[in-house]
Amino acid sequence: MVNDNNQDSIRTLDKLNNGEEGTIVSYSNEGDSELKRHLLGMGFVTGSKITLDKVAPLGDPIKFILKGYSICLRKNEAKNIKVKVSN
Repeated sequence: MVNDNNQDSIRTLDKLNNGEEGTIVSYSNEGDSELKRHLLGMGFVTGSKITLDKVAPLGDPIKFILKGYSICLRKNEAKNIKVKVSN
């Protein structure tokens, strides 16, 4: 039996650990279209590499590095972005 770890490596952005990198693969169906447009406008496009840099002391917001820029998202926004975690 072959163990397919591909599904295990896909998580929502809020589930990354500090310093962990991933590639944006899709958006959750639960997110509204206005939020998706907002995220796309900030550079959260499919195929982009993103790294979780820091989490605020109370867990919200979360700071990411995307295309060389520091960007903070609320946890509920980050839950709408799916990433494939880099090994």
